Amino acid sequence: MLARSSQRQKRCMYISGVQTVLPEHRYGQEEITEAFAQLTSADEELLTRFHLATGVTGRHLALPLDDYAKLDSFDRANEAYVEVALDLGERAIAGALEKAGSSPDKVDLLVFCSSTGLATPSLDARLAQRAGLRTDVKRVPVFGLGCAAGAAGLARLHDYLRGWPGHTALLVCVELCSLTVQRDDVSIANLIASGLFGDGAAAVVATGRGRGREVVATRSKLYPDTQHLMGWDVGGHGFRIMLDAGLPAFVDRVLADDIRAFLADYGLTTAQVGTWICHPGGPKVIEGIVAALELPAEALEVTWRSLREHGNLSSVSVLHVLQQTRGRPNQPAVLLALGPGFSAELLLMHW
Repeated sequence: MLARSSQRQKRCMYISGVQTVLPEHRYGQEEITEAFAQLTSADEELLTRFHLATGVTGRHLALPLDDYAKLDSFDRANEAYVEVALDLGERAIAGALEKAGSSPDKVDLLVFCSSTGLATPSLDARLAQRAGLRTDVKRVPVFGLGCAAGAAGLARLHDYLRGWPGHTALLVCVELCSLTVQRDDVSIANLIASGLFGDGAAAVVATGRGRGREVVATRSKLYPDTQHLMGWDVGGHGFRIMLDAGLPAFVDRVLADDIRAFLADYGLTTAQVGTWICHPGGPKVIEGIVAALELPAEALEVTWRSLREHGNLSSVSVLHVLQQTRGRPNQPAVLLALGPGFSAELLLMHW
């Protein structure tokens, strides 16, 4: 097993505060299905079948259900994105700092990830002011990593804190997936997305020294010629989902070997990992990971619960799972998320 003493000779990252914030508007899946059926010309029976297949029982949405009929343009949807994202992001930052026992003036780096809306100046500039961060805070806005961004953001904080171990870094992810759903798109991908994705924000406070959940290593994997598997088709209509039916099979084929190779570099096997923190991409993806890694059924219970109760929150989801996970002391943990590219982000952790 990986010796903690040998890892402590290297510079690591310590997660001292994680806070997820969900919008106040929560609806059962049946309510959302009925409302979306009224907004689109999609076959209602087919829509219902896809929504049920997600396993999602309810979701928090950026807006009241009745307001989605008013989003008749990308402009209106993006205006709503900016307003709600700033509110949720500010609350997530305050909560994470409180849990970490820190304050806004201690933050040296702010990494902001989102793939469901656009703004220039980027929202991190506005959040920095609303949250009371210093005027010399370093800002890194990230767009386009999608569901992988929560894990990738943690990895980039780890990179920074290895060089600046005395600093405090802050990651903020905000995703308002419901504002991207296309009313005139009756493709299977859009019907699935309308039943799978939810809204929320999360913030993480981390330091290069101290106490907390320890990140000791990270790895990124980009798979060539897989851009078609997931992403956005961006145009005047806004963000139109691209979600290839072959995605679960591709994950089954490649991910397990990459995880095993990552662990092997640190003298570990999957059997030695005590805790798995996995992004809830969807039922087929979760089932594929469990089967490919030969994990016990309960290994991804927190991931399943997050999906069931809140849907896929894109980059926010893996941070929500992290917040809800109680790791096994003195045992390795793996945090992983998948996203457009197609890509995977892996982190090796200790509790």
